[in-house]
Amino acid sequence: MLKSSFKLSKFVLLICLMNFLFFHYPFFKYIFSNVDYTSFSGALLCFSMLILVVLANYFFFYLLFFVSKIIGKFFTILFFLINSIAVYFINSYSVIIDESMIGNILNTNFDESSSFFSFKLIIYLVCFGILPSIFIFKAKIEKITLKKFLINSGINLGLILLIVVANASNVLWIDKNSKVVGGLAMPWSYAVNTPLYYIHQAKKNQKEILLPDAKITNNEKSVVVLVIGESARSENFSLYGYSKNTNPLLSQTENVFSFNATSCATYTTAGVKCILEHENTSDLYEILPNYLNRNDVEVIWRTTNWGEPPVHIQNYKKREDLFVNCKGVGCDYDEVLLNGLKDEILNAKKNKILIVLHTSTSHGPTYSKKYPPEFEVFKPVCNSVEVANCSQNELINAYDNTIIYTDYILYNVIETLKEFPEYKSSMIYVSDHGESLGEKNLYMHGVPMSLAPKQQYEIPFIVWVSDGSKELKKNNALTQNHVFHSVLNFLSVDSPIYKEEMNIYK
Repeated sequence: MLKSSFKLSKFVLLICLMNFLFFHYPFFKYIFSNVDYTSFSGALLCFSMLILVVLANYFFFYLLFFVSKIIGKFFTILFFLINSIAVYFINSYSVIIDESMIGNILNTNFDESSSFFSFKLIIYLVCFGILPSIFIFKAKIEKITLKKFLINSGINLGLILLIVVANASNVLWIDKNSKVVGGLAMPWSYAVNTPLYYIHQAKKNQKEILLPDAKITNNEKSVVVLVIGESARSENFSLYGYSKNTNPLLSQTENVFSFNATSCATYTTAGVKCILEHENTSDLYEILPNYLNRNDVEVIWRTTNWGEPPVHIQNYKKREDLFVNCKGVGCDYDEVLLNGLKDEILNAKKNKILIVLHTSTSHGPTYSKKYPPEFEVFKPVCNSVEVANCSQNELINAYDNTIIYTDYILYNVIETLKEFPEYKSSMIYVSDHGESLGEKNLYMHGVPMSLAPKQQYEIPFIVWVSDGSKELKKNNALTQNHVFHSVLNFLSVDSPIYKEEMNIYK
């Protein structure tokens, strides 16, 4: 039987121990995997981090409950519920709840978020979130005097200070690993990084910085289709030497070139921003579609995805807009982006056209739901949202089928452009970031760049050019920023910020 009432210090200690036991396995797994705990300094660090987690949470919750039992219970229950969900994703997908991951969570649409739903998630929520919350809600807590609060708090802070001083020799390790350690500590990972995300977003989105005016240097009809991929890693494209034939159509198409490239980040919002900006920066400069639209280029944006910076053009269409007049099974997938594409070019009022297709084809965890049944070439496939429960072969098969479907979409873009011989045309395909498929026990993407495996940042950069339009440079290693300057070059847009060394065309 539970006690009818608790002293505040004992209740808060119990809450902290529950928080420690339920939600900090990934935290200490990381520390013990990256520290030589057989040495004195390593053992001291491991022990100190264990005590520090309890003490830091104790001070916070003790203060919260002293100020108000109602406020204390509200936030403690809220933290336990969120912690249970956060730890599910950490354990299932090896994510780190840092500032960039908070951005991913807050910007994820309903279709994507619903794809993560699983019975295992419900178990985590009930066992680690709801049941402890019922106990917290019903618990009776005795009042304490201000004097006792100050004494206990002083002892707590003194112990924290002592531990910090004792680990002076481990400062370099703590500094180097602070982003990951902070991203695994509950509830601090999201409690700190969420307001940081909003602060930084407010600074970024104050007002986009306009680029200098540009001018079009000729009247030749030119069109570029920029296809922004989602979670595509070059390692699984046969154009890059992959053993399985994931590019059966593009490999047989003339004037198709593939280049080694890396992304600026491992998550969508930063990756797409980098593709569309003239240089990699934390500032919000005028992005490519806005810039060209302002400088007399016809710009068309079609998307089944999300996460791009603000796009200020008239012809902006989402999945639901494209779906209206679409027919066939492909309309439920990224083929909907091709619906009416030919008419967009036919109805263009200007000689220079940029069309952006923002796809979602290879986004996990439900890779097998991202392509029509006829593209399930590699079998068996993983059909579970809990990708760690599938064999790596099943997971890779499902992912490879999304690449085959991407190959089909890109081939059809090229075939559409071939129907306009009066235009000089080019297609550029570049992914926002890569993807982990179980290597080193990592899944999907979003690991900080300083720690990310190559699978999360080595991306495909595939280019097609029409006969008689332009040739390509050798281009050994490209970045996402090459897109901006290359599109300017192909469309004959002269700008003061244009960089020839960032242009892929001769």
